[in-house]
Amino acid sequence: MLELYNSPVSTCSQKVRIVLAEKGIAWEDRRINFQAQEHLSEAYLQLNPNGVVPTLVHDGRPIVDSSVINEYLEDLFPEPRLVPVDPYERARMRAWRQFIDEVPTSAIRIPSFNAFVRHIWGPMSEEDFRNFTGRMPLRKHFYRKMGPEGFRKDDVDEALEKLRATFERAEKSLADGPWLCGEMFTLADVSLTPSIVRMVDLDLAHLWADLPRFSDWFRRIQARPSFAIAYYPGTRQLGPAC
Repeated sequence: MLELYNSPVSTCSQKVRIVLAEKGIAWEDRRINFQAQEHLSEAYLQLNPNGVVPTLVHDGRPIVDSSVINEYLEDLFPEPRLVPVDPYERARMRAWRQFIDEVPTSAIRIPSFNAFVRHIWGPMSEEDFRNFTGRMPLRKHFYRKMGPEGFRKDDVDEALEKLRATFERAEKSLADGPWLCGEMFTLADVSLTPSIVRMVDLDLAHLWADLPRFSDWFRRIQARPSFAIAYYPGTRQLGPAC
């Protein structure tokens, strides 16, 4: 049995749901309510000590981190393949995935939190805010840097610069095929998708309007059956990113 503890609007949850849909895997949907702080409950922290989503539970055993989960699903359900067989191509795909985890996945949180999350902390006193963030196993300092007023313009500008650099890198890579690693749709394409969807929701799609290959890539992503399955109604209503 596969259970996915996730949130509809979490970008990392979306990434795993795309893979589940691509492979046609049956799974139990365990929704985590951020507003109710279920991700910080003792029961959830026993599954995922990081206090973030998603968490995959397979026959009672938890697997954490969306990229690790997707590799696990690939090992468990190798068909249809989302990882190249050739070692060099597999390494190339993993290098892309690593870059995506470190750069755009991290960068998108800043404009996303500014637009849709920071207002939640407005009514909190400074003491309550520090007590709340102090409970977070991860990203305590990220939240405190944001604060009730949001991230500074310099932080937002830096994040958008990193995102733009990602699109430009992808534009060059897509010269070799319809997908980031050539002819094969892989976990690299999956990993990048939620950040791009979030940018559309933030009205930032103009940042790649001059990049035709990348624009075509995103159109192909949206045309895949897995996209509509992973982005069911309500998933584009923004809330706390993963």
